[in-house]
Amino acid sequence: MAKIGFRCRLFPESLNVDGSGPEALLVTLGAVPGAWLRLRLVNHFKPLLPRDHWGTFVVNVSACFSLGLFLGLTERCAPMTGLVLLLAVGFLGSFSTFSTFVVEVLNELRAGQAFLALLLVFASVLIGLFAAAAGYGLGSNGW
Repeated sequence: MAKIGFRCRLFPESLNVDGSGPEALLVTLGAVPGAWLRLRLVNHFKPLLPRDHWGTFVVNVSACFSLGLFLGLTERCAPMTGLVLLLAVGFLGSFSTFSTFVVEVLNELRAGQAFLALLLVFASVLIGLFAAAAGYGLGSNGW
């Protein structure tokens, strides 16, 4: 049975990025909509969730899945520097937010909510890993 998808080079070359003007522009063009979408989604979930940090949790888990999917789709391909910079580094890098996650955990600890802080840490890491693995598996197995 034929595999449906796109063809890539069998042995991809390494990705070489020097941070030049065009590369920085690609990251910027991806980062602006990524940050905007994160803001919109976190604000959308705010009235639906009991604490602000669960909106960040949803965004970060969806970013884990998306990055896993992107990597799964492109792992056997020739390096697509522009697409990597635009989507993986720019868009998904600004869409997800590790620093906000850490500050939200710190705020729970400062408020005496150690159990909730630990729940957020373990749920974020475990579900984030599962989401990234699921995206990667979906992307690398025939899409």
